[in-house]
Amino acid sequence: MISKEIATRVLEKCLITGGDFAEIFEEDCINNNLSLIDSKIENVLGGRTYGIGIRIFKGFNSVYAYTNDNSLQSMLDTAYKAALALGRAGQEKVIVLNNCKRTTDINPIKLNPNSVDYQHKINVIKKAYKSAKGFNSDISQVSVNYLDKEQNVLIANTEGLYTEDKRVRTRLSITSVASKGNENQTGHEGPGACKGFELFEDIDPEYYGKEASRVAYTMLNAKNCPAGQMTVAIDNGFGGVIFHEACGHSLEATSVAKGNSVFTDKIDQQIASSKVTAIDDGTLPNHWGSANIDDEGTPTQKNVLIENGILKSYMVDKLNGRRMKTAPTGSSRRQSYKFAPTSRMTNTFIAAGTDKTEDIIKSIDNGLYAKKMGGGSVNPVTGEFNFAVAEGYLVKNGEIKEAVRGASLIGKGSEVLMNIDMVGDNLAQAQGMCGSVSGSIPTNVGQPMIRVKEITVGGRSEE
Repeated sequence: MISKEIATRVLEKCLITGGDFAEIFEEDCINNNLSLIDSKIENVLGGRTYGIGIRIFKGFNSVYAYTNDNSLQSMLDTAYKAALALGRAGQEKVIVLNNCKRTTDINPIKLNPNSVDYQHKINVIKKAYKSAKGFNSDISQVSVNYLDKEQNVLIANTEGLYTEDKRVRTRLSITSVASKGNENQTGHEGPGACKGFELFEDIDPEYYGKEASRVAYTMLNAKNCPAGQMTVAIDNGFGGVIFHEACGHSLEATSVAKGNSVFTDKIDQQIASSKVTAIDDGTLPNHWGSANIDDEGTPTQKNVLIENGILKSYMVDKLNGRRMKTAPTGSSRRQSYKFAPTSRMTNTFIAAGTDKTEDIIKSIDNGLYAKKMGGGSVNPVTGEFNFAVAEGYLVKNGEIKEAVRGASLIGKGSEVLMNIDMVGDNLAQAQGMCGSVSGSIPTNVGQPMIRVKEITVGGRSEE
């Protein structure tokens, strides 16, 4: 990684046109990706990416540039060209990098994936495939993907910061397809963590393979879901994707600072049921969305977003923090050096409540149990969403009945928050990739089982 001396010279060049802040983000990444489809290894890919991003602020204006060439001349040229976008050249300012932080490692790695032979990785995906394919004869196709990534970063800025960090992540992804005639249904599982290959000491690939196929098979034999206003129990784990998408993005300074959020200027106001406490915490050891520092070099932290229904804080990056006159919260993230960072989620979840899951189900006379959630779409300005239910069941007189497919949950984030009237004690988190203006990043979503007293359920009529 580049030396302090070189970083200093580049940062001084950044401010030659009157900028008041500049930052260097250097990244060196090693990626491995293996995929198996229908018992055949399709891809075994390994690669390395390297680059340096340079960002400059002048008031509320910013400019971002990057290069793959780490020679001093290339970096100085890149810095100079970026600076010219903000004004005319003048005198360089003197920069002193006197804040050389050593990050505290909250994500210890026992077995670096780069030291593991490919055959061991292939064995993992074959185990998952075998258990998924063998679940039932109606399972027509199984695809399994394995990935690991080692990301080494260096961050230096004109506030004197010079620090480095290493992030290692490993993930397994399984998709099963169940078929009968012209009908196909899918099930998916994607466990991952900020861990090395020791991840597979903690999770069982065979379990997740069976689980993906169980969902596909169950939905293949389900009837179509009726539509209408219903009481809905949304289970833990990936059920938290609704809060993440419909509410979490609206609490990022990326939206809030420009007034493009329904929650702008709502601090200390009630925006959710008193049952709801929501947290974004990048410090959870070895969690998928965790890091020692964010992509601006700020230590990650536990941010209580909503406490007993009251909005307490936003997720804030440096640039939007300027606009909001708010300190950064360790929430600035980016996909790679090719993207300027902005405020993003890390591990975002609704905290555990005191209700028992069996009591939540018993409280529903006529409704839906959304055991697993799928993908969906959201309008980040209004919070309006439409999410597919990957696995659902009707609930009658307090009992879980037949499986139903084709269900979707339709609503508005701010309204759903107010309609949550029971929160379970079985908090769990699940892994996903979140896309936004600074690219695709790993995030955890999570919650315990919750009850939404009324929400629109979309369905399909029986043919």
